[in-house]
Amino acid sequence: MKEFSVKINGRQYSFEPAAPLDISVPMQFNGPQPNTYGVAAASAKAYEAGSFVGDTRRGGSCNFEEYRLVPHCNGTHTECVGHLALERLHVTSVLRQNLLAATLLTIAPQPHSEVHESCAPKAKNGDILMSRAALAEAIAGADRNFLEALIVRTSPNDAAKKERSYAEPPPPYFTTAAMALICELGVQHLLVDVPSVDRTLDDGKMTTHHLFWNVPQGSNQVEAGDHSMKTITEMIFVADSIADGFYLLDLQIPSFVADAAPSRPLLYELYP
Repeated sequence: MKEFSVKINGRQYSFEPAAPLDISVPMQFNGPQPNTYGVAAASAKAYEAGSFVGDTRRGGSCNFEEYRLVPHCNGTHTECVGHLALERLHVTSVLRQNLLAATLLTIAPQPHSEVHESCAPKAKNGDILMSRAALAEAIAGADRNFLEALIVRTSPNDAAKKERSYAEPPPPYFTTAAMALICELGVQHLLVDVPSVDRTLDDGKMTTHHLFWNVPQGSNQVEAGDHSMKTITEMIFVADSIADGFYLLDLQIPSFVADAAPSRPLLYELYP
């Protein structure tokens, strides 16, 4: 098996390009898939025009399908500050480097009654929070050279995340203090296994999105030539067989001229 090498902050590491650890949720059109906000499921159908049908099972010469999906809601996706902005800013112009030094950590979200940190809007009964305290404990021994990207896995961690329909009660989300810590650590690319870093029904405040992208709360004013180059990737799934630690992340996205795109984050184990 071939090995490649990469230098990260002056240290040389090797990795096996043929052995990626896929932490995306495969998009099964017309099959089991995660969903949030109750949008229609991602779907595929054979293209038809006149006598042509794009389905070999129906006599067509080839398979030729059209797809429908909402990237923000139908599976693993990567988004940029264009998600908030009046300016139409595109994720492909923000994610200019897809090979990133990354840290994977696991945290156990807690009932809001056990967390003494603020949320906006205020947390409600039944809410489960990812706190600054839990995040700080999980990241205490991390190598700061591998915090260009931060991958947060929540526990419990069952495979049902790959086909869960997220509604009430809301899935775990970050407190404002937790997101402030992520910003203080200099994280440029945040990956999470929940459908949103904010409460899924939050009166449109999107507080932690605003914090991460340094956009004033309540504002959609983002300068086209001077804006955050950070990304958020949501609805990943990290199997328990993948240990917490540092990795090389390959954050793959198609060339969508849009604020978000479906994505396929791959992890590579690194060997000094």
